[in-house]
Amino acid sequence: GWQVSMKSGSLSCILPCNRLPVQLMSQVRVYTSNGQKKDLGSEDTNGSARGETLHKVETGRQDTANAGQKQSSPKQPIQVKVKAVLKKREYGPKYTQNNFITGVRAINEFCLKSSDLDQLRKIKRRSPHDDTETFTVYLRSDVEAKSLEVWGSPEALARERKRRKEAEIKYRENLFRNQRLLWEYKEFFGNTKPRSSTAAMFFKGPGKVVMVAICINGLNFFFKLLAWVYTGSASMFSEAIHSLADTCNQALLALGISQSARTPDPSHPYGFTNMRYIASLISGVGIFMMGAGLSWYHGVMGLLHPHPVESLLWAYCILAGSLVSEGATLLVAINEIRRSARAKGLSFYQYVVQSRDPSTNVVLLEDAAAVLSVAVAATCMGLTSLTGNPYYDSVGSLGVGTLLGTVSAFLIYTNTEALLGRSIEPEQLQRLTELLESDPVVRAIHDVKATDMGMSKVRFKAEVDFDGRVVTRSYLEKQDIEQLLQEIQQVKTLEELETFMLKHGENIIDMLGAEVDRLEKDLKQRNPDVRHVDLEIL
Repeated sequence: GWQVSMKSGSLSCILPCNRLPVQLMSQVRVYTSNGQKKDLGSEDTNGSARGETLHKVETGRQDTANAGQKQSSPKQPIQVKVKAVLKKREYGPKYTQNNFITGVRAINEFCLKSSDLDQLRKIKRRSPHDDTETFTVYLRSDVEAKSLEVWGSPEALARERKRRKEAEIKYRENLFRNQRLLWEYKEFFGNTKPRSSTAAMFFKGPGKVVMVAICINGLNFFFKLLAWVYTGSASMFSEAIHSLADTCNQALLALGISQSARTPDPSHPYGFTNMRYIASLISGVGIFMMGAGLSWYHGVMGLLHPHPVESLLWAYCILAGSLVSEGATLLVAINEIRRSARAKGLSFYQYVVQSRDPSTNVVLLEDAAAVLSVAVAATCMGLTSLTGNPYYDSVGSLGVGTLLGTVSAFLIYTNTEALLGRSIEPEQLQRLTELLESDPVVRAIHDVKATDMGMSKVRFKAEVDFDGRVVTRSYLEKQDIEQLLQEIQQVKTLEELETFMLKHGENIIDMLGAEVDRLEKDLKQRNPDVRHVDLEIL
């Protein structure tokens, strides 16, 4: 593995190495063929041994090469350069025990009290949150030692952890039992609790639209059912079923709106906003099964077993009233969607197709289908009364069922797309990308993903290649350069150099974390729809 080259009577050797060393300081020694040694750098025992061995090997080779030569000539000195490198360090428990741990974790995982932590060393670290500058952490080794001091042995600590876990399970069971008793108490004595913010949601925005639709469709169902009982019309039966399906589905939407207002918990850290999409999806399935299915069934039965239709005067009056009420609900939904679309900078069509507000979309499409179905039912009933042919009425029932099936298919498709986690618009994604790329600390970004989490909440993820020179310069701008220069001039040994590099290396890593926090904050401030930002460092 030795590579030897002869130039001008001197021998230069290159030492092979199977791993890349960290070159910190060069030490050079000159060894002559007559055994004399001249130091050109700092002393190193391992380097001397290596140099003496190398000298012996090279002297032997020189003698072999000159064995056939009879002439005598003075030998030139052999110079060997050896570079000192920092030995690779094996990181064991000595280093992992220096990990930091927060006070909450220390109390929960090691069964300590807050007073126990007061006696430990406190270290201030950079906070990852925007509302606090720094927070206090503790050395894990100190916390472990304190827990053994408090509990006596690891076995006692394990028993205490098991006991606390069992107590927590029992507490949750009692909490569930108490909540159930409280609910029964409210049912018996009445709930006198003031109106909550969840109830206030039904007096504005999508909640208001849904409540208006529930009231109107409930009344329409009642009167249409009376008209069907009086006339026996298949089209009127389809209309009654349609209004019943709308009422049930909108009640389900109201439940979805109330559930979506719940605050995030550890089991659902991103909240419950998707409950609106789930309720709308179930609503679409309900329209298809309950509305379209029964209308098709009644229409087919009317074609197979036709029967004469009684007087349709009352049916026409009820249909006219239904047309007015459904039209009023439709106008409320249209105005709400126009207002929301204008606030988002979207057109009416884009807002509906992208299902930005699933609850209002369901009301809009159901009421639009209701107005069209009233027109279809009135037309077919009119043809039946003019011609006396009951088949027209059955065809009208099939038409209403087909219309409801189309609406349900559209709702199922749009809400499924929203629940799958679709990407945001390319223009919006381009704006977010350009904002990151325009920052001087960012060299490049890769694997950019932006997902619409529902209700105009976006989660943004990207892998960022940071410019280390810019980050280091930002760190140096906050340092006293004169003091830093003095620290560098005081470095004389490898140990001092290692201490210096470790100190400022850790500070530069903290500076990199601060840059990540700054970029995330800028993305959220300039794009209010972005609620969650995940930047991965390359």
